[in-house]
Amino acid sequence: MRSILYVEAVREAIREEMLRDEKVFVMGEDVALHGGIFGATKGLFQEFGGERVRNTPISESAIIGSAIGAAVTGMRPIAELMYVDFVCVAMDQIVNQAAKLRYMFGGKAKLPMVIRTQQGGGRGNAAQHSQSLEAWFMHTPGLKVVMPSTPYDAKGLLKTAIRDDNPVLFLEHKLLYWMKGEVPEEEYTIPFGKADIKRQGTDVTIVALAMMVPKALEAAEILAKKGISVEIVDPRTLVPLDKETILESVKKTGRVVVAHEANKVCGVGAEISAMIMEEAFDYLDAPVMRVAGMNVPVPYNKKLEDICLPQVQDIVTCVEKLLG
Repeated sequence: MRSILYVEAVREAIREEMLRDEKVFVMGEDVALHGGIFGATKGLFQEFGGERVRNTPISESAIIGSAIGAAVTGMRPIAELMYVDFVCVAMDQIVNQAAKLRYMFGGKAKLPMVIRTQQGGGRGNAAQHSQSLEAWFMHTPGLKVVMPSTPYDAKGLLKTAIRDDNPVLFLEHKLLYWMKGEVPEEEYTIPFGKADIKRQGTDVTIVALAMMVPKALEAAEILAKKGISVEIVDPRTLVPLDKETILESVKKTGRVVVAHEANKVCGVGAEISAMIMEEAFDYLDAPVMRVAGMNVPVPYNKKLEDICLPQVQDIVTCVEKLLG
């Protein structure tokens, strides 16, 4: 099977869906000739033209508001926001409008729109360009939240997102764009709400999100040399969340670490930990632990950034502490 970059997998998904359905179009800042800030839409303007690959003004609220209007009238917009940090200026459009319209219209109005954006640190992009905000949107009823960790997952999940009749927040970690992985050339999609076990193990479960998946895999290799068998569960979608796969892994290993890059306080790890405690407490041999970012703005200084964001060794240390 061929191997391509994560960003190429994203681009292929968009292109194939644009070929499949003429209602699909792309909008955002510099998505046309420039191809987006990370090149995810490179070449699409030349192939599909300005009607379907549209540059917008620097106004995230206008981008999302326009996408909502287009979606509710039958189009399938893919709205790109350069950085997830910029959703803050479009929160009313996302939280009060996009997330609630289907409910407020009794299900008669469909809202088939995807908000693509990238998140996370690791590049020294500083506090306003390095956040992980998935918990905000997991907490908002009416939104679906996707966080793919591999090129294969990115393509299959994005195609599903584009075909969904509900608003989908599609979060791509900026460090993953240059990761290569096997992606089939033939058509495929990945259903929402189906986690993937990235590594089988018996001693401890690590539930890892996005960029924490490759870090967890690296940690598992280190731990394997010490005789510790790690199972890694990648939820892939936070809404809907595949509780069943997570709980089955908990029942198998009896110990759990939840790893995410966002700061720990009120993060997704807290929600998953509480769910495990409520529904699989009798299977636990130790309390659920979390590896997460520090509760501070992400620093510009790379050395400080590395300290604030969870690293491979943090996972290794947490697992060893969990096992006593």
